[in-house]
Amino acid sequence: MRYALLALLCAGGAAAALPKLTYTRSFPGSDPAWFQIQIDHDGALEYKESPTDEHPVKAQLTPTEAGPLFADAEKLNYFKSPLESGLKVANTGKKTFRYEAADGTPSEAVFNYSTDEIAHDLLERFENIAASEHAYLQLDSTAHYDKLGVNDALANIESLWLHKQLAAPQQFIPLLTRISTHESYMHLVRERAARLKDQFQNVSAAAAADSKSK
Repeated sequence: MRYALLALLCAGGAAAALPKLTYTRSFPGSDPAWFQIQIDHDGALEYKESPTDEHPVKAQLTPTEAGPLFADAEKLNYFKSPLESGLKVANTGKKTFRYEAADGTPSEAVFNYSTDEIAHDLLERFENIAASEHAYLQLDSTAHYDKLGVNDALANIESLWLHKQLAAPQQFIPLLTRISTHESYMHLVRERAARLKDQFQNVSAAAAADSKSK
């Protein structure tokens, strides 16, 4: 009976597994020199800038953000075919697309440069996510240790937002709330943080309402 129960528990755990996408880029000399993004099919995201980081940044993508990532992966046959162009181009870093099916079966493609338009679209989406998470880390760091650098960190986030490149804006709301209400920051900084917070809250509320309507 005990072994039967364990088997059922293991089977339940396997059934609960979700397909997963991972994007890793290694490019010494860039900032950051290495990063990895891992996204579950439900949009749960983890981002880290070191292979040994045991405390990755965690965020939640909306279906509108996560859906196209998995759609592109499907169009690319889940990276079972090579993506490297073979052309003599500048080194822009070692990039790895990896897919893990619900049963844990992995497939991946490693490349420097690809001419495949779908691969380019997926790469751009992942790079935007990486830029967003790196911006989050910068804002969190400056808010704690370099208050004079907060305005520049906010300007970077605002630029990503205006160019429609900011992923999971709701993750920034707690940080922006703290900055906008703390008198140790300059008025200009508090005002900018409050403006961004309001914009991100409006987007989050709209996304939640849209999700409920479906």
